[in-house]
Amino acid sequence: MLIKVLGSAAGGGFPQWNCNCNNCVSVRASSAGFRPRTQSSLAVSRDGVSWALLNASPDLRQQIADTPELHANPRLGLRHSPIKAAVLTNGDVDHIVGLINLREAQPFSIYATDRVLATIRSNSVFQVLAEPLVPRIEMVLDEPFSLEGAGTDLGLTVEAFAVPGKVALYLEDASSSNFGSREGDTIGLKVTDPVEKKSFFYIPGCAAIDEPLAARLKGASIVFFDGTLFTDSEMIEQGLLNKTGARMGHISMSGTQGSIDAFSKLGVGRLIYVHINNSNPALDENSAARKAIDGAGWEVGYDGMEVRL
Repeated sequence: MLIKVLGSAAGGGFPQWNCNCNNCVSVRASSAGFRPRTQSSLAVSRDGVSWALLNASPDLRQQIADTPELHANPRLGLRHSPIKAAVLTNGDVDHIVGLINLREAQPFSIYATDRVLATIRSNSVFQVLAEPLVPRIEMVLDEPFSLEGAGTDLGLTVEAFAVPGKVALYLEDASSSNFGSREGDTIGLKVTDPVEKKSFFYIPGCAAIDEPLAARLKGASIVFFDGTLFTDSEMIEQGLLNKTGARMGHISMSGTQGSIDAFSKLGVGRLIYVHINNSNPALDENSAARKAIDGAGWEVGYDGMEVRL
């Protein structure tokens, strides 16, 4: 199984187009220890020929151009794509807008929960992906399914499961105490090669590691996990936004309630942060935050990163 990190940044990318925080200024200046990043997405394939996207970021067109494995093969006709499916973990803008890049009457399947599919169906712009050429397939939580698309069996199984989180920002209900969130608004994915009996987890958004999630991840081979913020209040302290990470539905890396501490007890073989916000000091490879991450055995994902299982 081959996994490609197409984009490793949170919404807005890195640098964010309108941001002059220290990190964004530094990466624009090509300062040592900083690298540009597009918005969060992975691609996975069992055979290196047929691929599934895990989320479809607004930067998907650039990501495809930067990834030869996702290029149209001229030997296979005037119209071709190795992308056979897209699996969505929530309805966030940075995870669904990239679907628009896949128009042009190209068949593939979209997998998502009922709430995310309802969001897509309610927005007429997504009708450029006309059914039945691009079928929408509901994922039922905790029920593994075979990944298929465009008449191709990708040879992988996927299991979606609920993780602590919240509804997408643009869907929040201000009158609700939990912003209108329901179970399944944020999910994680377990992707398995049933022949090789190898699997990995992809959880780009998560508000907390509760007991059920900890039990699920214990002893896993590889986990790609939410790396949005290093500290819960960093965006407030930097004057970028008046929200904590918890308010946005993201666990922080550091602290006694953070992901570094939580995963230290789970015996995961390889831990990789993705979905990293432009405010996160760990984007500076020479920072104390990055040293803390490295010392805890974590890796910071980057665009173009390749992992083989």
